[in-house]
Amino acid sequence: MILYPAIDLKDGACVRLVQGDMDQATQFNAAPAAQAKLFEAAGCAWLHLVDLNGAFEGRPVNGAAIARILEAVSIPIQMGGGIRNMKIASYWIEQGISRLILGTAAVRDPAFVREACGAFPGQVAVGLDARDGRVAVAGWADTTTLSVLDVARRFEQSGVAALIFTDIARDGVLQGVNVPATQELAACVSIPVIASGGVADLQDLETLAKACPELNGVIAGRALYDGRLDAAAAAAFLRGEDAPC
Repeated sequence: MILYPAIDLKDGACVRLVQGDMDQATQFNAAPAAQAKLFEAAGCAWLHLVDLNGAFEGRPVNGAAIARILEAVSIPIQMGGGIRNMKIASYWIEQGISRLILGTAAVRDPAFVREACGAFPGQVAVGLDARDGRVAVAGWADTTTLSVLDVARRFEQSGVAALIFTDIARDGVLQGVNVPATQELAACVSIPVIASGGVADLQDLETLAKACPELNGVIAGRALYDGRLDAAAAAAFLRGEDAPC
């Protein structure tokens, strides 16, 4: 299982939100590229990057910060936020992003998701962000009537590399991952699932790993920044090298 440390970008800085609320943003590092280097040095195999402004505005906003991150590290990066058409998708692949995360587009333009999967095999993930079981889009500002499984099943045969499932109610509040919902999704689709939202410590990772051993990985954010979770220890544990403390 892979640890995906999260770098969420707002106005060029590394921040964490509470339940996706842009008005509840805490800045943790004004130099996102330096933060990315710290995660790489800790042994993390991937980075999870989100252009928060881009997610709300529907276009790339934090391009300069993303470019500096790409220059700073050699590990692969998955990135979402404002990727709504093939021109933008192609641009980020050309810049060196290893995996695109398409969330709003998965609901509003599934044909684009399928086109991207065809153009960039193995490089497209679908972000499934749920509020009370329903998928939210546009930076979590709009909640649809579609369930997570409704959207996930659209792409079973499309070549999607991963599904990134986030329980919005858990995101940024350190209450643990929504294990039952994650288990249900992983059991109902053949696409690899990455869990997100709520990781507080190594015990949460142990619980998730035991309950859902088939997961591709887990995204962690706030716990890494406030010191509750050590990136090196978490990455090693998920690789199977160490037991949790």
